Amino acid sequence: MQFEVFPRVLGIGKTQSDRFGGIARLYGEAGLRALGQAHVCVVGVGGVGSWTVEALARSGVGGVTLVDLDEVCVTNVNRQLPALDGGFGKFKVEELAKRVAAINPDCRVRARAEFFNDKTSGAILADGFDYVVDAIDNVSNKARLIADCRERGIPVITSGAAGGRRDGTRAAVADLSKSTNDPLLSKVRVQLRRDHGFPREGKRMGVPCVFSPEPPVYPKTDGTVCASRREAGESSSSLKLNCERGFGATTFVTGAFGFAAAGEVVRRLAGECSA
Repeated sequence: MQFEVFPRVLGIGKTQSDRFGGIARLYGEAGLRALGQAHVCVVGVGGVGSWTVEALARSGVGGVTLVDLDEVCVTNVNRQLPALDGGFGKFKVEELAKRVAAINPDCRVRARAEFFNDKTSGAILADGFDYVVDAIDNVSNKARLIADCRERGIPVITSGAAGGRRDGTRAAVADLSKSTNDPLLSKVRVQLRRDHGFPREGKRMGVPCVFSPEPPVYPKTDGTVCASRREAGESSSSLKLNCERGFGATTFVTGAFGFAAAGEVVRRLAGECSA
């Protein structure tokens, strides 16, 4: 399912300059114009991606495509932007599209209620984007998105795992080859090198990533938490970030990841025009 929110005025007009004068004073008027003419795709709009969307909208990005099939559920409240009373059971992309339109009525918003995978990749990326943000939590689909973006010449930034982390100040941006203490990104690297011809270990991969070197906190079956997978025992067998079980998460970490990703996108899109 797809729908679009059409702006009142295509391009950059008085509304945009009024709303985003602070962005112009930070990146320059040329930087704001570049952002207003840019089209960014965020794939996965959960704990990390939803905050990325918010930051991009509030930075004056003129076109945003949102890709995710998930619906908002009450167990998202601890970490996801659209998790509000009245929104449960609705598509995340739909709720976020309405929010983007309220932030910037001049923004061109497209919501695609579908998952990214090898079957949907071609249609999703066919629009052509100035930047893609990968906030998917599936290893194979992350690798596919990164590889397909490289093939099409689309800049992409990928997010590592925010689950199990408590310290948002440790979120960092680096080349994908440099991330540490992140099993999700480690597995993505393996697939990219094995299946998609990315540079071998020790060489830059040319893809920025957001990650945290902070060791994760593991939940235990008795309701306590611990600092090691071994101590966590059986509860660690299939830990991931989801609605009902797995790693815990908090907004001040998932948000830090999402804002870091958005900051890198804005820097790349407007940076050449800034002082």
